[in-house]
Amino acid sequence: MKFIKSVIQTMKDTTWLNAKETRRDTTTVVVLSLAFAVFFGVVDYAAQALINLLV
Repeated sequence: MKFIKSVIQTMKDTTWLNAKETRRDTTTVVVLSLAFAVFFGVVDYAAQALINLLV
């Protein structure tokens, strides 16, 4: 029971993001994920091209 009371108190003390902050953070995560995907795709393509030139 003590654990449940502790969890409830922690939830009350937590500062939650509002909709605008959540949207901003979600957009940041999506944009960075796409940027990393493109970056690693280009690096993979370049590595394959280099390996094919050497073989």
